[in-house]
Amino acid sequence: MRELEVLAGRYPQEREEILTEAAEVWARAGEVEQALALYDRLPAGPLDDPQMVVAYRIGTLCDAGRMTDAREAAEGLRATHPRDGDVWHYVGESFEAGSDPEPAAEWFTAGFAHLVGAGPLDADAVDRGTSGLDTLLMSRHRVRRRLGRPHDDWDEAADQAHARHAPLFGGTKSLDELHAPAPVLPARAELEALRAQSAALAEEHDRLAEEIAQRRATRLRPSMLCALYWPQGEFDALLQRRPDLQEYYGDDHADHLRQVESLLRSYSEEGEPHLGTAPGRVADRIECARTEAEDLAESSTRAGYAADLAARGLGQSWPPPRNGPCWCGDGRKYKKCHGSPAGAL
Repeated sequence: MRELEVLAGRYPQEREEILTEAAEVWARAGEVEQALALYDRLPAGPLDDPQMVVAYRIGTLCDAGRMTDAREAAEGLRATHPRDGDVWHYVGESFEAGSDPEPAAEWFTAGFAHLVGAGPLDADAVDRGTSGLDTLLMSRHRVRRRLGRPHDDWDEAADQAHARHAPLFGGTKSLDELHAPAPVLPARAELEALRAQSAALAEEHDRLAEEIAQRRATRLRPSMLCALYWPQGEFDALLQRRPDLQEYYGDDHADHLRQVESLLRSYSEEGEPHLGTAPGRVADRIECARTEAEDLAESSTRAGYAADLAARGLGQSWPPPRNGPCWCGDGRKYKKCHGSPAGAL
């Protein structure tokens, strides 16, 4: 964490992202005051997105259960009239996650009102997700439904938008069903209901994940130059099976991932237009080398395996969107993982 703060001084152009990341790390470690102090330091320099920085600070207060302080900070942010739907949505979700649905509903409503203005509602803009309108509208519907509020025109618009899009993803439930408050049940019945709901959500997640993977595969270009990387478990298994491969990969997984990012950046600087990453699997690679009678230590084998993964649709385009998940599978946004100076070094 301290290292990130030092790094911010070395890379002033990335100061905002690095200090924000450091604040998140402090918060996850339970050091809320350290995190808040970093957020308070940020305005001392130029900021690309000052309102989002304030939203992150409010989220930290909500996570710490300091709801009074969070509401006070939110009122100050609201007075600046943000035009970015992500700012409104982040604060609303922070209140909702902090078990404070009233201000959450108010923030989703105020954000939507700020973005659509006083004119008639543009349904096409909602469908396209313009300025985050669809996200705000759906979240507003969810919180109001759980608060028992009667439907209004915007809730009806959320229902209609969901009905238009749900069939594209195989969904059959209405938005009211998806956002229905959980019934009060006896303990055993409640447990069974939660288990059934968890299984249904897992099934839907798997279906959507497979669909997304298939869509991504169809978008991959055959000419993609793919860089091979090994997830942590596969990396450990590979070196256990073939210790001699430490000569090529080293013995530190984090360093291996940084080398992959560095390689991709060098290709990009050389003008290579279509780059990607693909996760290796030990059993898959051993079989590939055996079939082709190639030596696993040869660079041509590694390059050939990466190309084979790309041809099978197992690669993903690089770089990811800055606000999208990082290619390494860590779960963080790319801009806060290997897309940041800290992740690339």
